[in-house]
Amino acid sequence: MERDILLHMKNITKIYPGVKALNNVELKVSRGKVHALMGENGAGKSTLIKVLTGFTLKDHGDIILDGKKVEIHSPAEANSKGISTVYQELDLIPELSICENIFLGREIKRRGLIDWKKTAEEASKILHSMGIDVDVNEVLSRKSTAIQQMVSIARAISINAKLVVLDEPTSSLDTSEVEILFRVIRDLKDRGISVIFITHRLEEVFTICDEMTILKDGELVATSDVKDITKLEMVSKMIGKDASSIVSYRKTYDESKIQDESIIKGYNINSKPKVKNQEIDVKKGEILGLAGLLGSGRTELIRILFGADDFESGELTIDGEKADLKSCRDAIKRHIAFCSENRKTEGIIPYMSVKENLTLAILPKISKLGVISRKEQNEIVDKFIDALRIKVSNPNQPIRSLSGGNQQKVLLARWLCANPKLLMLDEPTRGIDVGAKQEILNLVEELAKEGISVLMVSSELEELVQACDRVQVIKDGATVGHLKNEEITVEAIMENIAHGSQ
Repeated sequence: MERDILLHMKNITKIYPGVKALNNVELKVSRGKVHALMGENGAGKSTLIKVLTGFTLKDHGDIILDGKKVEIHSPAEANSKGISTVYQELDLIPELSICENIFLGREIKRRGLIDWKKTAEEASKILHSMGIDVDVNEVLSRKSTAIQQMVSIARAISINAKLVVLDEPTSSLDTSEVEILFRVIRDLKDRGISVIFITHRLEEVFTICDEMTILKDGELVATSDVKDITKLEMVSKMIGKDASSIVSYRKTYDESKIQDESIIKGYNINSKPKVKNQEIDVKKGEILGLAGLLGSGRTELIRILFGADDFESGELTIDGEKADLKSCRDAIKRHIAFCSENRKTEGIIPYMSVKENLTLAILPKISKLGVISRKEQNEIVDKFIDALRIKVSNPNQPIRSLSGGNQQKVLLARWLCANPKLLMLDEPTRGIDVGAKQEILNLVEELAKEGISVLMVSSELEELVQACDRVQVIKDGATVGHLKNEEITVEAIMENIAHGSQ
């Protein structure tokens, strides 16, 4: 019934020069429900949320909130109407305390001065209502990503929100932290607060959401109760074709194609507290996955293998010879490449072009006396844009304007043009839609077939099952399990994480 609808966005249209970002889109969010907003990168999800929260003005359509037609011209106006957003890139100030972050811009004052006692009391009350017990006077940066996420949500609901928008809230959380977040979301539902939930992790939709809206190319393609749609149907609607091959995809294992030759080996690697007596052996042409909870030491281990971090004791060999990697430059010289999990801060250079980002690792090879050979650079860029099917209007386009999936492809191309023997990928599909994710996994498999070894960290266990020849499970800095071929299942990985011992 219409009175059960908190938000109704009708015939929302937004046109940018040369593209219709939204075309008569409709979104209905029920009171006290979690509503999944789904679609590939570029489907229009972000534009629709920007219209809702006042970052972008619509060209046509109506927004009806709580039964009343409203106009929203700014984020502050959205907040005043009870709409609050928690963004994927947390807009918090790490150097301030938890309570300062919660009331930032809405400070509680007494006689013109900030009432710190009242601020701390109110912040504690909000977090306690969410089941979070922390010292709100502590500096935010000292807390885990999960707690920072909860602080962002606390700030959102402190404005007496009717509707909370969560944009990729689990992208930086491990399994246990996701459970904490879901508990908070269920509490919001119980209090009658509606939630718009945006995620690329499909399983989460079926775990926490009640309703869903699917967009494609700026248009509404489906709306449904979650219980009435299957994963296959959902993905098929998102990509506009039968998704059977994506949903059921799993790598075909062929041990005969994995060579005995070791590309890199680590013996008794120690860098406490995150890396303890680690042994690792990556064979030529194999895809080795590193599984474990956030903070288990996966990233720390591959940073050591790339020469980015020192280690206290142990030994590394590359191609059977002892290796002393004093820097990333040493690793690159040995044909080792690394794509960081922090694509935006440690990967792309946002205000440089696709061409400049793609060729960054090979500038010495295509330069003479400090002058870049534009002919050689253009040939390499054109080759990899075509080979990796990077969607770009032209190579001089700023990389920041590309979708997450295409940015990731540019970073892969950056290292592939350097002819690596070992490609290390830390969360290669984080924040990427299901179609682009499968393209990345297919590309990784093709690289392995060509003899390039791949070492991959992923928090999405299904991804490791789909892509890897072997999986090494890490817990509290140490390896607690090894799985290979058909032994690799989500259940087996979780069993090792839960019960594996050093």
